[in-house]
Amino acid sequence: MNNNVKSMRGQLVVSCQALPVEPLYSSFIMSKMALAAYRGGAKGIRANTVVDIQEIRKEVSLPIIGIIKEVYGDCPVFITPTMKEVSALAEINVDMIAVDATRRPRPDGLTTIEFLALIKKTYPDIALMGDCANLEDVKIAMEYCDFIATTLYGYTDYTKGCDISKDDFAHLQEVIKISSKPVIAEGKVNTPEKAKLCLDLGAWCVVVGGAITRPMEITERFINEINL
Repeated sequence: MNNNVKSMRGQLVVSCQALPVEPLYSSFIMSKMALAAYRGGAKGIRANTVVDIQEIRKEVSLPIIGIIKEVYGDCPVFITPTMKEVSALAEINVDMIAVDATRRPRPDGLTTIEFLALIKKTYPDIALMGDCANLEDVKIAMEYCDFIATTLYGYTDYTKGCDISKDDFAHLQEVIKISSKPVIAEGKVNTPEKAKLCLDLGAWCVVVGGAITRPMEITERFINEINL
């Protein structure tokens, strides 16, 4: 584990991403989001696409968890789904690569085990983060990944409706209990209190995105509450 990655331990990592349907979709804007996060005290950035990462690096020297969201037809796996995306991130030397580590069918036809094993064989020196949805995913991912993340809990067909914060983060606690690798808390951590609780429960670090960098989503939450 390199020193850049080590510096994220016990800290807040801010996910700076915007999709094409969002008003803030722009590599320039994401770089400024990262700068704002840095000035606010964040110790790492999670970012999507090579061009966003390159622009972010012009503004901050924080370690970056890199992903590439790529949709292949109707395949549900889209977070760094194939070696094409992994290689693109490796070429720009991101500090960590995050991939979908769920057991769902992949666009390249590889099994999750085959995919993760190939990444570690090809790029053994790059830290690999497995975005998991449930404990069965974790059991597979921890054999190959350097970090386990709760990112996709509630976002797959077999965890639909689940919320990581339910019952004082019971799922996170279960993941930490069974994982042989450091666990990164991510997914619906939308308040400072929840972020602190994740760390207090033993998460290696905590990633927060929408609650900080997606004003459209933040506004929608306010509107939904007002209209109850």
